[in-house]
Amino acid sequence: MKKLINDPAEVVDAALAGMAAAHPELRVDVKQQIVVRADAPVAGKVGLVSGGGSGHEPLHGGFVGLGMLDAACPGEIFTSPVPDQILAATAAVDAGAGVLHIVKNYTGDVMNFDMAAEIATAETGTEVRSVVVNDDVAVQDSLYTAGRRGVGATVILEKMAGAAAEQGRPLAGVAEIATRVNEQSRSMGVALTSCTVPAVGHPTFELGEDEMEIGIGIHGEPGRRRVPLAPAREIAAMLMEPILADLPFAQGDRVLCFVNGMGGTPLLELYLMFDEVARILHGHGVTIERSLVGPYITALEMAGCSVTLTRLDEELTTLWDAPVRTPALRWGI
Repeated sequence: MKKLINDPAEVVDAALAGMAAAHPELRVDVKQQIVVRADAPVAGKVGLVSGGGSGHEPLHGGFVGLGMLDAACPGEIFTSPVPDQILAATAAVDAGAGVLHIVKNYTGDVMNFDMAAEIATAETGTEVRSVVVNDDVAVQDSLYTAGRRGVGATVILEKMAGAAAEQGRPLAGVAEIATRVNEQSRSMGVALTSCTVPAVGHPTFELGEDEMEIGIGIHGEPGRRRVPLAPAREIAAMLMEPILADLPFAQGDRVLCFVNGMGGTPLLELYLMFDEVARILHGHGVTIERSLVGPYITALEMAGCSVTLTRLDEELTTLWDAPVRTPALRWGI
């Protein structure tokens, strides 16, 4: 294992300390393991809280700031945040307009966010709503989930719901946007290599030099099938066929196309994959209205990528274009 770490048991705390040093516009509480925008709580504004296991950076702490999340709760590597973290984050962003929890569909995440929401409501009267992201078409159930996993749509949902909250919309309106984005999004990924959790010290799974896993999860969960390594054009087709069929996407649709890197794949290859995806969409009469390319939901150093399509309407496009200022996503300001 070759990693830029000191003690494997202290990786998350050390990374949070580094985030605090690099981003004074955030309040980083290393002890409670929460990341909060410096001006939270914002009067009259719905607070947005998300979180999940560390190892997926910049998700979620990198998306805290104006136009996206108000707080994030990073758990240990590939491990859900605990209810106390989520409670602390919820309290830190509660300005009286309610709090929206954005939860990826993993069993531990759902259970702990539900528990935190119940406690927050009972103890402080905070109105909390939750939206569960489940956009992955690869498998119905996995090692970590009952139902579909939450993957690439999480970034898109956080951005659009964050813009709606920034406009001053009520909690029900922000939750409706988040729900709509989830319903209009589909994703699937591929892994070319495994990743190594620091505390474990060896790869999570084994892939031969001439193998790849289609439909992999962001924690290394198995996908649909293991197949021989293929050219990018064929990999794109393997990912796009189930994505297009599932919603389904149709001729005339306008979409946001997100090609995400898993941590170990260079932008050179991600743009090459985007080109292949664009060719396929053009052949189906689907127009790419907006795009995002880069490593935004990673799995440590895993090589591979995922593709997310979100069907757009005028309102969602406007929310995507709205100003955002976070460590990992910034435009319009």
